[in-house]
Amino acid sequence: METQILTEAEQRAVISKITWRLIPLLFVCYIVAYIDRINVGFAKEHLEPVLGVDPKIFGEVFGTGAGLFFIGYFLFEVPSNLALQKFGARLWIARIMVVWGIVSLGFMFLNGKTSFYVMRFLLGAAEAGFFPGIILYLTFWYPAKERAKTVALFALGGIAAGIVGSPLSGALLKMNGILGIEGWRWMFFLEAIPAIVLGVVVFVWLPNGPSDVKWLQGREKEWLQKTLAAEAVESPGVKYRLVDAFSDLRVWLLCLLYFLVNVAGYGYEFWAPSLLKTLFPKADSLELGLWNTPAYVAAGVAMLMVGRHSDRTGERRFHVAVPAAIAACGAVLGAFAGNPWLGMLGMVILLAGQKSTLGPFWALGTAALRGTAAAGGIALINSTGNLGGYFGPKIVGMIKDQTGGKDTAVLLFLGGALLLLGGLALILQPARKASL
Repeated sequence: METQILTEAEQRAVISKITWRLIPLLFVCYIVAYIDRINVGFAKEHLEPVLGVDPKIFGEVFGTGAGLFFIGYFLFEVPSNLALQKFGARLWIARIMVVWGIVSLGFMFLNGKTSFYVMRFLLGAAEAGFFPGIILYLTFWYPAKERAKTVALFALGGIAAGIVGSPLSGALLKMNGILGIEGWRWMFFLEAIPAIVLGVVVFVWLPNGPSDVKWLQGREKEWLQKTLAAEAVESPGVKYRLVDAFSDLRVWLLCLLYFLVNVAGYGYEFWAPSLLKTLFPKADSLELGLWNTPAYVAAGVAMLMVGRHSDRTGERRFHVAVPAAIAACGAVLGAFAGNPWLGMLGMVILLAGQKSTLGPFWALGTAALRGTAAAGGIALINSTGNLGGYFGPKIVGMIKDQTGGKDTAVLLFLGGALLLLGGLALILQPARKASL
């Protein structure tokens, strides 16, 4: 199939045009999603009396509640992605955002352990399909060689959420007492509103696919559609049917890899304020938010560098394995650091390495899936892998309860998950092969 109807410069211009039209909005949406997902970590100290549990088991209770988000996510994600393919990205992503915004706003009414568990589960169910839906959506627009960098650009929203959300959450907690409302309730209320507003913006602005837009010329659309179609034809291991995605051993190995990505990532992020409190015991909520910012800045830079290099070389597995190994080294440094500054450096390295695996990982995950297999397979990888977001925070909470709040064992646990991730990434076969 002839696809070279544009010069190389014109092709780059098309990709640039798509990126500027789509990624800024999706980036901002992911910032809001991520803040609503992890802001509970900043409310942790304030929720202890609200949940009404024995302080000796509060770590496990909080970790369980934080992680229940991902159980709801797991149960509803595959159906959500299939619905996105049926109803279109614009309507379905808008629906997801409005519903999760409403649920997130409801957190201001928490009253007891049961309500905490229920609301975290409902938030996960409401948000289910957003991240894998965007990953699927990007395959409608970007050739395979552009995807690691593009996913990294989108996933930078999670980094920006840490940079913006950490001090923002800390500052909102200081609103304690205004209008007789506790600061943690203000935080959940004010951080939920943008999701509802952006849901309306997505419904008005986001196109379902290239055929819907007027800002691409006819020959540009033709080049893009032929390029994406040719990639599918030229890949002998490509899966199209939903059953193919669920029966492919390679997809299940990707699920395991993503599970470990999230064990380490959310095991760290939900507990980062507590880990930082150990290093800087005199810091207040706002100061802890500011101390959490450098790790996200470093992670953003590292994500872009690794994603660009992975696209330039076409290599994916080592671009997952090497950052994971570096992140594990950061965890070890943090575990055995003799002073708070070295400990903080270790946490910066840990998060930067862990986040840098995301772009190359999703380039691997989308390389051999098309059509219904892509919708179901991407959702399966993300939903199953996100169970790591349940087990990571829960296990960290249990470790902290058992060790009296000491962080050495926590960081070694996270480092072990990252080392296993790196090792398994190296045994994954290239996407051109149909199975392991």
